[in-house]
Amino acid sequence: MPARKLRPFLLSTLFIAALSSVSAQSLAQFEKQVTEFTLPNGLHFMVVERHGAPVVAFNSYANVGAVDDPGGKTGLAHMFEHMAFKGTQNIGSLNWPLEKAAMEEIENLYDQLEAEKNKSPQSDAQKIQDLQTRLNQAIDKAEDYVAPNRYTQLIEENGGEDLNAQTGMDSTTFYYKLPSNRLELWFLLESERFYAPVFREFYKERSVVREERRMSVESNPQEELSEGLSAAAFEAHPYHNPAVGWSSDIENFRLRDAIAFYRKYYVPSNLSIAIVGDVDPTEVRRLADKYFGIIPPGPNPPRVHTVEPSQSGKRIWELRSPAQPLELIGYKRPDELSRDDIVFDVIAEILSTGRTGLLYKELVRDKQVALDAGAESSFPADKYPNLFLLYAVPNQGRTLAECEQPLLAILDRLKTEKVDDATLRRVKAKLRADLMTQLGDDAGLAADLNLFYWAYGDWRRLFTQVDDYDKVTADDVMRVARTYFIPDAQTVARLVSGK
Repeated sequence: MPARKLRPFLLSTLFIAALSSVSAQSLAQFEKQVTEFTLPNGLHFMVVERHGAPVVAFNSYANVGAVDDPGGKTGLAHMFEHMAFKGTQNIGSLNWPLEKAAMEEIENLYDQLEAEKNKSPQSDAQKIQDLQTRLNQAIDKAEDYVAPNRYTQLIEENGGEDLNAQTGMDSTTFYYKLPSNRLELWFLLESERFYAPVFREFYKERSVVREERRMSVESNPQEELSEGLSAAAFEAHPYHNPAVGWSSDIENFRLRDAIAFYRKYYVPSNLSIAIVGDVDPTEVRRLADKYFGIIPPGPNPPRVHTVEPSQSGKRIWELRSPAQPLELIGYKRPDELSRDDIVFDVIAEILSTGRTGLLYKELVRDKQVALDAGAESSFPADKYPNLFLLYAVPNQGRTLAECEQPLLAILDRLKTEKVDDATLRRVKAKLRADLMTQLGDDAGLAADLNLFYWAYGDWRRLFTQVDDYDKVTADDVMRVARTYFIPDAQTVARLVSGK
């Protein structure tokens, strides 16, 4: 799991050189600032003391993402990003008993509507229309009991910053910052959100998500191409599906689906919380016991058991659009726990480190066949076997084929010619710098602690991965290129001119 994928940074040569001496001593020094504990219900906490400013960064991590969406309900994990800060029974409702009754009436009418539709072809069209009208009226009626955005307003009124949530294929995160004297407020708000969430305005937000898909994917040829690459490359594994979900699935989400998903995946043992900043770990532990200790434990949810069948031939997917042509090439690769994961990071940097990367130098600068070209070491996520991704945007008057030929020639050279020592040193320094810079930003560190904890079972991999980079050799690069960059493991997605 490379730091390069987490957050890009531009660093001076002197700083990169200074980081070259990172060792086990750095880890030992950092560990003195870290307090780690697990509550009896299974919820794990990582706390880092930093008293430079009276601010605390919070990051709540749910080990569930789009890959865990139930069949026929793609995008459901993403709905939790949108429902995250809708509030609780105590925050966001003008009259909870009446709001609760109004929400129950919505579900009752929705059940009747679905039951009538399921009678097809014997369903009554007039009855369906009447039920849909009553349902829309009930949804509007429930809004009468809602104090819109009260939860987020409360956070902002108390100095909260950078409030947000993010859904990936493998995880969902919720994060923001507060002044350190509002520590207990965060514990109150966050614990209640996990203990007894109220998915108010669910159907209103479902429409927002549907519009998000329309704007971000269906009106964006580049995103549509990316979605097509995943769908073509993964026939069986859930990486086939987009994180935002397929439109027909989104349009048919029910509140009961979200509640069932929450009960299955949002159990304490499937969550972790990282807190970084001006805090007293003893006080954090006291508040954790008080507020989060009341959440009942639950069984660990299952991992995805579907294994993508071996690919036995090149796949090509094309999208016609008047937009700028673009080509994506993906090669099947193992998951983040593979011993070759680090090598893929190094290869991606060799190919795609700004103006020093091979793809830029040869395709953009020298041959001038591309406006841009690069590589990503994993796509669309890391937890399960995924893709090593390359891309190229042709220059004006150039074709995708004119970009693809030299791009693949560069890959072939990695199979037959060893990378020189100077390139390896430069790439390792960049990876090391990107990784270590995360430690300087409270919010970034909180995110990384959770990320590495769930990926590798130990946040300390933040430090030991530096040593792993140093161990990668030119022979490793050649071996991985020969093993994985083969035609039978290749999927190509092309955005070609046309309507």
